[in-house]
Amino acid sequence: MDIDPITGLPKELGTFEEISRESQVITVSLVKKKFGKNYTVVEGIEGKGLDPWEVAKYLKNKLACGGTFKEGRIELQGNYLSDIKRVLAAFGFSPENVVIK
Repeated sequence: MDIDPITGLPKELGTFEEISRESQVITVSLVKKKFGKNYTVVEGIEGKGLDPWEVAKYLKNKLACGGTFKEGRIELQGNYLSDIKRVLAAFGFSPENVVIK
């Protein structure tokens, strides 16, 4: 039986990154910025073994939009409140922990 050196758990249970994703509480909201443009803001993606830049890149790719990661939150250009839960679930986050405001 292989043991994960970081968590001390058997590797069959999954990696720490997967466990971190499933327990993460994420808040998604819609804000208006310059010139009345809508931005979908995703907050709460941080933790050990989880790269917010990688999550931002994945979201931009799957939602076919522009965006950035700054000040601890991911900003996506456009209104993606209806799709964000599905895309985050596909990345490994628990849909029950995604709160849409």
